[in-house]
Amino acid sequence: RFCVDKEKARIAGLLHDCAREFSNDTMIEEAEKRGISFGPVERSMPLLLHAPLGAGRAEEIYGVRDRDVLQAIARHTVGGENMTLLDKIIYFADMIEPSRDYPGVEELRRASREDGIDDMLLEGLSRSISFVVEKGHLIHPDTVTARNEILLGRAGKGKSHEQKGGQSDPRKHKGKKKTAQDLPRSAVFSADSADSFAGCHRLGLLSCLSVGFGGV
Repeated sequence: RFCVDKEKARIAGLLHDCAREFSNDTMIEEAEKRGISFGPVERSMPLLLHAPLGAGRAEEIYGVRDRDVLQAIARHTVGGENMTLLDKIIYFADMIEPSRDYPGVEELRRASREDGIDDMLLEGLSRSISFVVEKGHLIHPDTVTARNEILLGRAGKGKSHEQKGGQSDPRKHKGKKKTAQDLPRSAVFSADSADSFAGCHRLGLLSCLSVGFGGV
């Protein structure tokens, strides 16, 4: 459903957890060794560092140089400021990959098939924050920033709509709705690639990208 570079999504999906090989006890040391900056929240919860560490490992071991891919890997756990479409897809796909089993996950999986990217991301971020608050744990500021940006963006669009007299764009109501077939072939990450994405946690995330999302 979403127009995104399929190869970038595939690589980010495969490598997003490549730093999980490190134990919690060594995450801080490994991050410091690579000059990765982090704050008190990560120091209190070192597991969060597996995302930026994963970006570093993807570059070190697998030779990934694409900044979009590395950023999506680095942001897949807590989100961040000015998230790209690829960032959002990898973040949300990780929330709903097949091994996830928590209250409300099926609703999020349904959202991945039916809702717009910001609608489903807002729901995912909101649920994540609510869960952390209920547990009495720290909330990463990047998660709050990602959620606020969606809400502020909506508020800005609403204000712009009012300034234009509330008139809708007639072009939005003309002609048939565009489908994946109408988009450039190289820009569509479709379910056609699903046969390549099966098994284990990393490939489970990719099955969300290709099947759970109805084709991104």
